[in-house]
Amino acid sequence: MLDHFDWLAPIYDRVIGPPDPARWRDLLRLPGRGWLLDAGGGTGRVSSSLRPLVDKLVISDLSHKMLIQTRRKGDLQPVQARVQRLPFPDGSFERVLVVDALHHFGQQPQAIRELLRVLKPAGRLVIEEPDINTMAVKLVAWAEKLALMGSHFHSPAEIRDIVTAQGVPARLQHDGRFAAWIIADK
Repeated sequence: MLDHFDWLAPIYDRVIGPPDPARWRDLLRLPGRGWLLDAGGGTGRVSSSLRPLVDKLVISDLSHKMLIQTRRKGDLQPVQARVQRLPFPDGSFERVLVVDALHHFGQQPQAIRELLRVLKPAGRLVIEEPDINTMAVKLVAWAEKLALMGSHFHSPAEIRDIVTAQGVPARLQHDGRFAAWIIADK
C-alpha cells in the first residue's frame, strides 16, 4: 500500500498551512510545566510553535519521512511509533495532543487507551478531528477512501464516548464548520 505520508512529508506544511497557536495554547492550558506528546504529529506542524511553552516536546509518528521534517524544526524529540503501542512509561506526559490524525490510527479505542496510559494524572488530552457529521468532512472521508488511505472517521460524540469509557471525563467543542475537539482531563 502507498505510504501517503512519506510521499507528502516534504510538502506537508506548505499544503496544509499554519495552525492557530493561540487556540492550542488555550486548549492545552499553556504555558505549563512538563512534557507534551504530539501523537501522530507528523512534521510537528502544530506543536512546534508550542515548544517554548513546555519543558519538553515529543512528536511521535509512524512516518519516518514526516519525522525527518520534524528534526529540521529545532528542539523537538521525534519518535517513530504506532500510537497503539507507545514506547513511553505510564504517566510520562502532562499533555497529549492529537491533531487531525485519529482517523488514520488503526484500532482507535486501543490508541485512545494508550494516549490515556501515557498521560499523567491531572493531565490533559486534546484530540482534534474533522467532524464527520458535516458534508465537507464526508467528502474528505470519501476522497481518503478513494486514495486507499485506510482512514476511519468517528463522530466527535463517538470519540468522546471512547474516552469516557476509559473512566476519563471528556467534553466537546466544535468550530461550527469542519473541526471538533475532544478535551479530556485525567
